[in-house]
Amino acid sequence: MSMLNEFKKFAVKGNVVDMAVGIIVGAAFGKIVSSFVADVIMPPIGILLGGVDFAGLAFILKEAAGDVPAVTLNYGKFIQTVVDFGIIAFAIFMAVKAINSLKKKEEEAPQAPPAPSNQEVLLSEIRDLLKEK
Repeated sequence: MSMLNEFKKFAVKGNVVDMAVGIIVGAAFGKIVSSFVADVIMPPIGILLGGVDFAGLAFILKEAAGDVPAVTLNYGKFIQTVVDFGIIAFAIFMAVKAINSLKKKEEEAPQAPPAPSNQEVLLSEIRDLLKEK
């Protein structure tokens, strides 16, 4: 039973749940960026390069023979994946930079001095009474 309790503690920890949420959001974000690159960024780049479709760029290593499909080296898909990675990395960098700047502003904000202890309050009252006399 101890192992089950230990697993419960592990599974319900905030870090594990945060990590799971991060992975799910990251996967969805990756799909968005992949679509952005494939559907928005790469077509104009292809036009600038003379109508080249990066996804279709490939070296044929072995021609198709009968029912056997051709063996190709799809370097165009690799180029698109590298562009995807660059955009995702830049977006994550900007998000981390924004979070760090918010933390920095929070740290720089002046904090109110701590309230005086009861002993300090009593001593200041005694001081004030002595000044009045």
